[in-house]
Amino acid sequence: MAKISPDLQSIVDEVVERLGGRVVLGLPLALGKPNRLVNALYSVTEFYFQSGAALGNRDRQRRYISSNYTHVARDLADRGVNLTLQLISPPRNGAFSLSCNPDVSLDLKKRLDRLDDRRRIHMGQVHPDLPFMHGDAVVDAEFFDRIIDVDPVQPLFALPRAPVSLQDHAVGFHASRLVADAGTLQIGIGSLADALIHSLILRQRDNAVYRRLLDGLEPALCPLDEHGVFAAGLYGASELFMDGFMHLYQAGILKREVFDDEDLQRQANAGAALVQAGTGAVMDGGFFLGSQAFYDFLNGLSDDERPRFRMHGVGRMNQLYGGNEPLEIAQRQHARFINSCMMVTATGAAVSDGLKDHQVVSGVGGQYNFVAMAHAMEDGRSILMLRATRQSGGKTVSNIVWDYPHITIPRHLRDVVVTEYGVADLRGRTDEECIQALVAVMDARFQDELVERAKSAGKLAPDWQVPDSARRNTARFIQQCFGRERFPVYPFGSDFTEVEQALVPALECLKSLSRSKPKLLAAWLRGRPGEHQEALARLGLDRPASLKEKAYARLLASALQASG
Repeated sequence: MAKISPDLQSIVDEVVERLGGRVVLGLPLALGKPNRLVNALYSVTEFYFQSGAALGNRDRQRRYISSNYTHVARDLADRGVNLTLQLISPPRNGAFSLSCNPDVSLDLKKRLDRLDDRRRIHMGQVHPDLPFMHGDAVVDAEFFDRIIDVDPVQPLFALPRAPVSLQDHAVGFHASRLVADAGTLQIGIGSLADALIHSLILRQRDNAVYRRLLDGLEPALCPLDEHGVFAAGLYGASELFMDGFMHLYQAGILKREVFDDEDLQRQANAGAALVQAGTGAVMDGGFFLGSQAFYDFLNGLSDDERPRFRMHGVGRMNQLYGGNEPLEIAQRQHARFINSCMMVTATGAAVSDGLKDHQVVSGVGGQYNFVAMAHAMEDGRSILMLRATRQSGGKTVSNIVWDYPHITIPRHLRDVVVTEYGVADLRGRTDEECIQALVAVMDARFQDELVERAKSAGKLAPDWQVPDSARRNTARFIQQCFGRERFPVYPFGSDFTEVEQALVPALECLKSLSRSKPKLLAAWLRGRPGEHQEALARLGLDRPASLKEKAYARLLASALQASG
């Protein structure tokens, strides 16, 4: 048992006694875990991993539960959860807020409270820095069996901003073409999402430049294309509320208001001048996670602004069930559910969460929910972003593949796929049309092989040829089109020093090299540690003491040379 303060130890003792010694603990995703209390108890199963963090970890892989986000509360209840813990914000006017994590907590409490024959405890620990969030996240003290007002002594975990490659920027730029003014936006997290946000802001702030860039790409247009500024603005409706929405709000894009009254909402959608203007919500989320600047932004909201940013359970955010479907559809007009995936098959199935040997990379999360919701709405669309290529085993491979043993999104739910080379609109298309559209947005080096497979399987006409326009789908073309002046590595600033910024791509380079012994040896021979002392010092390798450390220093120096 972890060592904790006497106050918390007494709480742990009380929990064990009240629950009869068998504790099944349920915890929220990401930010809202009271870590010291958790460490004093224990938790072993997960439904979502940090991307790639559990690969090769036998214990975590065996204990992973594959569950749609909207089914997590059900699955937790079925597994016998009898204790819930989470961080909450300090009270306002006698009420508390579930703040960063009403996502599963609200639905789980409803389920557990219906089980009259089960002993259970709901606990909230006040964190002094958690923002008070409005919406369904606001609860009274009776929501909890106990409120712990002992400082958790843990800073809010802040995500460092990831570097955004030109490849990522190109994907985000093409995705930004598909977002409709007066529409609704759902996005995930990571460098592709940052790239999308950056291009949306470019489209708003410097529309002439945005259009010139688009003209230079000469993309194949699709019915969704939108190139103008956001006059009416966007409404955010996303399970994840993150930095990107803050940047859109500050850029004057996140401003379309929604109201929890169907008649009022339909008037707003029709553009009526409303007496209530300025009182509607511009953002609804299920959980939030981001940078320290994002947390400061939320804490700094004025009393008038704060109610415009609301938090709810995923039962409300990730589906249209529950009795308020007409209102929720009216609020989410022209919805664009934009998520990322790892691979797409030739007929439009998507691989987002796992590998062919059943190793889990992350988890399905809410992706399936949003894809299905897009198909359930008259004007909603699901948009999956992915890089056309990746490095694997020291080689460049295609992420658009003929087939794959594991899929996350089945091909009958195929919709829009975006790579750095453009947009493939797959909804309602034949298999042949899907293959043709995906060939047009895949890397030129892999087109012929896929086309031949498709022809051999009878999925493409024998005389079909790859269009000339698709033959320019190369990394060199992307380099020419997307200059670093407008598409920087850190479009929203960086938490890293200049030395750390140089180390990030170098470590990625080294990770890629590690999959090929010949390339690793060649890198070791090229390394010149004496030229990179400051960077090596950051990792404690400037004065290597062992042969192993000397080898690491040479390899890292080589990677710094290659990535610089």
